[in-house]
Amino acid sequence: MISIEFLITSLIVVLIPGTGVIFTVSTGITQGRKASVYAALGCTAGIIPHLLATILGLAAIMHTSALVFQTLKYAGVAYLLYIAYATWKNTSAFALDNSPSRSTAMSLVVKALLLNILNPKLTIFFLAFLPQFVTPDSTNPLFQLLLLSGVFMAMTFAVFVVYGLLAHTFRTSVIESKPVQAWLRRSFAAVFAGLGVHLALSEK
Repeated sequence: MISIEFLITSLIVVLIPGTGVIFTVSTGITQGRKASVYAALGCTAGIIPHLLATILGLAAIMHTSALVFQTLKYAGVAYLLYIAYATWKNTSAFALDNSPSRSTAMSLVVKALLLNILNPKLTIFFLAFLPQFVTPDSTNPLFQLLLLSGVFMAMTFAVFVVYGLLAHTFRTSVIESKPVQAWLRRSFAAVFAGLGVHLALSEK
């Protein structure tokens, strides 16, 4: 039911750096190991609405409704630009504490959650992606879609955690350098702004 083709394709999709990866990596570098895990958790949870929309057929509505798609898209653009601005303006030193407070952990999850929820292209992607791997003569296609979605989410979380932990390892070599910290923050801000512009200019 879970084919090798699905696993390989999913892995490639998850490994490709996107908004979620950038956010997880930037969190791992600036706030530490545990914070990156919370970011990965939020990014993974953020794809649930898109998967549900695909399973329930709502993605087809979004695909045909320019108003719905554009509304969600520009909300995503605005949020990405806000993240870029906040990252650019943040001049605090990189966190040395690997145990973020409950409020900080929750805020990280919410930020990551919103980053993926406000990206309508994820819904369109899953609409095109998941049905390809459902057995045509399946007696229970809904169960297959749920299973495929669960595997994809588990893979997303695992890969993002690895990205975050690798970022934390890199962080230890730059934590004492203020110029490097400033350069990294500005680079991450520029990337988030670029992702926002890319989303704004994108079509379905």
